Amino acid sequence: MSDWNSEQYLKFKKDRTQPSIDLANRLNTGNPQRIIDIGCGPGNSTAVLKDRYPEAYVLGTDFSPNMIEKAKADYNNIDFMIFDATKDFEKLNDKFDIVFSNACIQWVPNHKKLLNDMISILNQNGIMAIQVPVNFEEPIHRIITELVTSSKWANHFTPRIFYTLKENEYFDILSSLTNKFEIWKTIYCHRMPSHQSIIEWYKSTGMKPYLDVLNENEQKQFIADVLDEIKKEYPIQANGEIIFRFPRLFMMAEKE
Repeated sequence: MSDWNSEQYLKFKKDRTQPSIDLANRLNTGNPQRIIDIGCGPGNSTAVLKDRYPEAYVLGTDFSPNMIEKAKADYNNIDFMIFDATKDFEKLNDKFDIVFSNACIQWVPNHKKLLNDMISILNQNGIMAIQVPVNFEEPIHRIITELVTSSKWANHFTPRIFYTLKENEYFDILSSLTNKFEIWKTIYCHRMPSHQSIIEWYKSTGMKPYLDVLNENEQKQFIADVLDEIKKEYPIQANGEIIFRFPRLFMMAEKE
């Protein structure tokens, strides 16, 4: 998959940042000294942590050079580094009081190992806080899944592997790591000005693995096909806007 596009991602900065604000507001640790943000993207979630704990050392990490470059340009009071969450945890020399991850782990395989790695870099009584999208039952996910497996498009793609687990599976992983954890879900009803806005949202995330393997003309046709289906599934409200439902799963665990 090609590098991420921070500019495209930040078209919906306020909506994309709100879950990280909600997750950070649930942190109840009083005076953390060191915080790490796994999958920080363009730094918007890391900035939430720095605002919440201005005296703490905050480190943002991401696999994407484009995202890290944007984060460094926008937030010069925070450290950022390239980081591969599948293998780089052992390179971190120090422990942290908070390990935070907002809308990242869905791109990382083997969540049993990943959550174990994340909690392993915590100090005693440190907090791991995670948010992951869980929109598999939403129209946008169904639309894309049906299109990429259709006779028109199937030969363009290899089947995509989804790494996100079910709530009961996360429960079992967390309970094997600590007795102090909680899980909750929030459905965000984003206000979209048009059906095209849903396309713009998804171009930088859920549609990206498919768009990356298409040429320019194929991309335009695929986007047009997705847009046609979106118009059928997402009704226009009385004021002309569209409700874009987006469920997200939150997890918080304390290292005992």
